[in-house]
Amino acid sequence: MAQTKNQNTSLKKLILAALFLAIGAVLPLFTAQIKEIGDTLLPMHIPVMLCSLICGFKYGLSVGFILPFLRSLVFGMPPVYPNAVWMAFELAAYGFFLGFLYSRFKKQGIGQLYFSLISAQLLGRVVWAAAKAVLMGVAGKSFTFEAFLMGGFVDAFPGIILQLVLIPLIMSLLRLYKDKK
Repeated sequence: MAQTKNQNTSLKKLILAALFLAIGAVLPLFTAQIKEIGDTLLPMHIPVMLCSLICGFKYGLSVGFILPFLRSLVFGMPPVYPNAVWMAFELAAYGFFLGFLYSRFKKQGIGQLYFSLISAQLLGRVVWAAAKAVLMGVAGKSFTFEAFLMGGFVDAFPGIILQLVLIPLIMSLLRLYKDKK
């Protein structure tokens, strides 16, 4: 009986992860009409973050890593090299750090969620910068600290704010729904 319950839970998480992967692949289509909006709202981040919180950090890491390559294969954007490569590391980092940190709290309230979310945002940007610096270095280009601040924080500011509002809101609504059951 316990094994069946574990199998059902694993299957449920796998199906949800596939759903988040599909949402992450399609969501940027709504913002892609204006490149600057898509680049600033960071639409692929939200499904990866939700996946890590709902399914766990292993699923969030996997969905985050696969998503840029899937979008590249299906929609031709982002270009596989170098964009999808550094995005894969970045999104995988968000999925891992957010789900891992949040799962370590015995009480999983709004404060713990914000701590985990902000920490994951910072750590994910460090991973993004490291991956981008390596890939640009291979191409003989440099990735400056100024470029890191502009790309990771200034340009991404609307997306960061959107994540800080939307992720806790969705998680709170899911918790309310779960508590009513």
